[in-house]
Amino acid sequence: MTSFISDWIWSERFWLPENVSWADLENPPPGVEYPKLGHMVYALPLAVGVLLSRLLFERLVAKPCARILQIQAGVPRRAQPNAVLEKLYQSIACPKSRDLEGLSKQLDWDERKIQRWFRVRRNQDKPSMQKKFCESLWRFTFYLVIFIFGIFQLWVSPWMWDTRQCWHNYPFQHRSHGQYYYYLAELAFYSSLMFSQFTDIRRKDFFIMFVHHLATILLITFSYTNNMVRVGTMIMSLHDASDIFLEAAKLANYAKYQRLCDSMFVVFTLIFFLTRLVIFPFWVIYSVLFESWEIVGPYRAWWLLNGLLLVLQCLHVIWFYLIARIAIKAIFKGKVSKDDRSDIESSSDEDVYSNSHGNTNHTKT
Repeated sequence: MTSFISDWIWSERFWLPENVSWADLENPPPGVEYPKLGHMVYALPLAVGVLLSRLLFERLVAKPCARILQIQAGVPRRAQPNAVLEKLYQSIACPKSRDLEGLSKQLDWDERKIQRWFRVRRNQDKPSMQKKFCESLWRFTFYLVIFIFGIFQLWVSPWMWDTRQCWHNYPFQHRSHGQYYYYLAELAFYSSLMFSQFTDIRRKDFFIMFVHHLATILLITFSYTNNMVRVGTMIMSLHDASDIFLEAAKLANYAKYQRLCDSMFVVFTLIFFLTRLVIFPFWVIYSVLFESWEIVGPYRAWWLLNGLLLVLQCLHVIWFYLIARIAIKAIFKGKVSKDDRSDIESSSDEDVYSNSHGNTNHTKT
């Protein structure tokens, strides 16, 4: 049974072009290295190292930077102690109308007062601006470093300028050490994000982002194992490029540099449009869809890869629409508008009004 499942998962007819087998990739010529799934096992311990590096970075670098910029941890307003409401809060953070009616009779409080209590209580769990700053500075640093490393690898690669070379003699293509380290770093980082998501600031799209990180990990592993490393490195670099400016906009927001925040968000929007709505579909997807068909020919995994890339491109269009709306407001109103993915609502009606009129928030792709 185990052998049958293994044969089904690693079916050569599915994963490899016609007349190519896994055995053909086992013994490359001298001086040539082909990707293997076993190479990626090092990503798991490296992900643990990334998490530890992040803790050190936030303590030794991010927090001192936050203090220099006068971004304080802050002490949230605390809710009035109430055992009944606290017990319900542990199971239902946002009670419904029927719950409010019952609590109002039980405590002899009006429903508005109970709603305000839950609002304040939720705000107690709200992460401080300093914590948000530290998270963003870590991501900004990683995206910047990994993007520079990726571009350094691609700039001297002939297939960056002639995408047809991504498919010449495929899948018998040499994998360099730089490509391997690039893949390993990206896989370890996204693995660490998937785990740290449970301890980081919890946002409304928690489960969506969890699925996103999982899908990213599977795609990175799939493209490496199938030796689509050349096109894979281009895809990763294109996606990292805009994330640098998104995190920069968040950092400026947390530091209360409003004009810089707006400027960075507009730059992020332009880079997002250029990389994900121009270069990605007309350079990368075109190569995977048409040039690979001409040079390699379609096979089952080829259909899967193109399907996933086209779905991703549809998401890019949707995301850009949402991002552009915020960027337009930043240009014409002078501030980035409140985002639907805001972390936690404000602790009082006055805070809600303040946030919706005078604060910025973030959009994450």
